[in-house]
Amino acid sequence: MRLADATWTDVRDADVDVAFVPVGSTEQHGPHAPLGTDTLDAVAVAEAGAAAYEAAGEPSADADAAGEAAVAPPIPVGVAEEHRAFDGTMWVSPDTFRAYVREAAESLPAHGIDRIIFANGHGGNVAALAEVARQFSRDDAHDGYAVAFTWFEAVGEHAGDMGHAGPLETALLRATNPALVREDRIGAAREGAADRWGEWVSGVNLAHDSDEFTDNGVVGDPSAGDAERGEELLDLASDALAELAAAVVERESV
Repeated sequence: MRLADATWTDVRDADVDVAFVPVGSTEQHGPHAPLGTDTLDAVAVAEAGAAAYEAAGEPSADADAAGEAAVAPPIPVGVAEEHRAFDGTMWVSPDTFRAYVREAAESLPAHGIDRIIFANGHGGNVAALAEVARQFSRDDAHDGYAVAFTWFEAVGEHAGDMGHAGPLETALLRATNPALVREDRIGAAREGAADRWGEWVSGVNLAHDSDEFTDNGVVGDPSAGDAERGEELLDLASDALAELAAAVVERESV
């Protein structure tokens, strides 16, 4: 169930086990992919994960059905100042981001939806979302419990190919939002890409901003991410999210 499409009576009458809150970013993704890539990918994984969770809970002859998974509206601006040199990028401070995400999530326990998974699509959000989940779960004002999930960390051996606007993000876009990929710019994106995120010495990244190591904002080869690979990524990530949701629903509050 998409919360934004439901009426309040739909939500009242539903049996919602868990809510997925997609969290993305509005930031550069090279010359070939849209600024909203991280948000689009987070939404795609959250919706597929909700479908997978509900399918896994379909009843056998001697079992009751699991409840629904609700998908909240996405949070589209995140911690992305590292991309500030590229036009169109938006960002907020980590403090603002944590406060907004946490307060938005705290709306849900008031309606009996007290299991939350932040379905994340942006690497810059990871640390802040982990803190939000901990603080949400420790809040004595409600019985809620939350965790943070980042889709590209849950795709098995593919995870090693994660760059920025590279093969994984491009593949998932080609599978879920193909009209938004500028296919005529893939060659330019590949040619101007960096091989690796950052400039590393003694285990420390010397580069604070992405324009210090990539001229066009791309890390990795986007031509290595076709739609077939994107479908596989979506299946892997959504199955992992559904498995996580089942564990979160069963877990007692901390």
